[in-house]
Parts: sequence; C-alpha cells; structure tokens
Amino acid sequence: MTSPSIEITAFRWVPDFARGLVRDIRVRWALAEAGLPYRVRLLDATTQRPADYFHEQPFGQVPVFVEGDLGLFESGAIVLHIGERSDALLPADAAERARATCWVIAALNSIEPMIFDLVNIDIFNAGQQWAALRRPEAEQKVRERLARLSDWLGEQDYLQGRFTAGDLIMATVLRNLRHTELVAEHANLAAYLARCEARPAFQQALAEQLADFDDREAA
Repeated sequence: MTSPSIEITAFRWVPDFARGLVRDIRVRWALAEAGLPYRVRLLDATTQRPADYFHEQPFGQVPVFVEGDLGLFESGAIVLHIGERSDALLPADAAERARATCWVIAALNSIEPMIFDLVNIDIFNAGQQWAALRRPEAEQKVRERLARLSDWLGEQDYLQGRFTAGDLIMATVLRNLRHTELVAEHANLAAYLARCEARPAFQQALAEQLADFDDREAA
C-alpha cells in the first residue's frame, strides 16, 4: 500500500487533561472532513524537540503539516490550506469562503486568548495565589465573549448556517472549557458544540489522536 503523501506531527503522550485538545486534532479533523489520508510522525512532548524540528516549526509545537515540498505550521493556517481542497470546509462561493475564513480568525484571535487565560489559571497554575486573584476577571472576559458568540449564533446550526472551517476551529477552541460549565450556560452554544463533536469526521479524528497516545502513567 502506498504511504499517504500528507504527514502531520503529533505527540505520542500527553497528560489526561490535554487528550483530545492538542491542536493536531484540528488538522486531523480537517483532513477527515476533506477525505484526505495522512500519516503521523510522533514526537515526545516531555523532551526537547530535535534540533532540525525547529526548521519546520520555529516554536517547537505541533502540528506540522508536510506534503511534498510544502511544510506548514500553525493549525489555523493548515486547516485553511486543507480547506482550499474541500468544499466541506471552505465554500465555493467567494463571499461565503471569506466569511468562513473570518470565523477561523475570530475563533483564534477573539475567543481563544480569553479561554487560554482561564485555562492557564485553572490547569497550569491551580493553587497559586495570583491565579486565584486573577480568576474572576478572566472568567468574566470569557463570559462576555461567549455571550457575544451566543447572540450571533442564535438558532442557527452553525456560524454561517452550514458547517465550515470556522466551526471546526471554533469548536476546538470551545472544547478547552470542558473543565467548566461556561459553555453549558448558553443552551445554543452547548448544542452547537455537541453538534460539531457529533460529526463523523470529528469522531474519527478524536479516535485517531487518542489511539496514538501510549500508555505511560502521568508523572
């Protein structure tokens, strides 16, 4: 059997709280939506990256996408690149395509930073005095952004009425709040996230990411 021409990088192990959230899930999901096969190059998240990896990803993160002579990093950029080959991710209509791209950027720039501020407090700095003092403000900022997102979504199934790359990225951003009840406070957002996660391509991507993790115990 011929090996797939697309290769992505991922971690071979992460702690339980990060499983299903590492950003290669975005690329796996996009490839599944587009029906494109891929292979995985696994890296050790607990050790320094190989020196040559920084020529592929300047910050040593995952994923990297490689196809032939093309190498890409940053999950949002990779998803948009895959979307160029799939109407399932980026509509053929130019205006709809531009709006889908807009929602990709909105998820990464207007929603994710606030959520990751809260995640940094709750997960990575739990028990720190400064984190406890900072948390109410961080949570309030997330609440404000989720309220705006909920207002936009309204009764639509997806952000533009149909699923696009914007929904793929937004759903993966919202999943980082799974340790809280913040998404559940908005019935339409909770239903939206569940709808995205129920997509067969997401379920395939999640299963493939989890299958690549080894069985070592958390340190």
